[in-house]
Amino acid sequence: MTGLLTIVGLGPSDPRWLTPAASEALACATDLVGYGPYVDRVPERADQRRHSSDNRVELDRARFALDLAAKGARVAVVSGGDPGVFAMAAAVFEAVESGDPEWRSLDIRVEPGITAMLGAAARVGAPLGGDFCAMSLSDNLKPWEIVEARLRAALTADFVVALYNPISSARPWQLGAAFKIATETRGPDTPIILARAVMRPDERIAIMPLSKVEASMADMSTLVIIGATTTRLIDRGEDISPYVYTPRFYGVPR
Repeated sequence: MTGLLTIVGLGPSDPRWLTPAASEALACATDLVGYGPYVDRVPERADQRRHSSDNRVELDRARFALDLAAKGARVAVVSGGDPGVFAMAAAVFEAVESGDPEWRSLDIRVEPGITAMLGAAARVGAPLGGDFCAMSLSDNLKPWEIVEARLRAALTADFVVALYNPISSARPWQLGAAFKIATETRGPDTPIILARAVMRPDERIAIMPLSKVEASMADMSTLVIIGATTTRLIDRGEDISPYVYTPRFYGVPR
């Protein structure tokens, strides 16, 4: 097959956070495929076809892109952040595994991007400096019992936990449940980071103790980070947000 399919990470939003390799893949594509708001982030070109779709049709979108590539197109499937983190790369390979056997011979590439937890961490210091894990709170593709079991395990193991897809109008209660679970193993002063729309004009970042955080402070554009027992705040004076970091050592300071 002569086509090419590249799954491109667009980063958090600011074009300065788009990698040169991702920019090159976008420039070489004859077709752009993706969730509408992500496609809209790519400057239009007269010689490039654009195929936007809804957010809940990932597998259909992946199959459509694979079919285009199988017909000889150079396709860029766009994702926000990094396409391999709760995004389109997994959907594309799921479609390859279960779809037309000829798709397995396609040239499929993944261009990484800066994912939300890395963008959020960079805005406040180094909260991911020690061991950490990332989870999606959405139970659209897995049962809540699994989400809860994994969250309890991560918190018990004292990881810093980054929560994607924390809350939505269709799932209004999961984040509150996650904070309640966190109180079982974390103290009331545990730092919680709420990073909304990182690197966008409407960016909003809040740092607060677990005892004061509320689920209503977040939405689907928010990345939530729950600190470990070792996560620290460095006070910078009044009216200035503290730095947040998690030391690399565990236990006795160096």
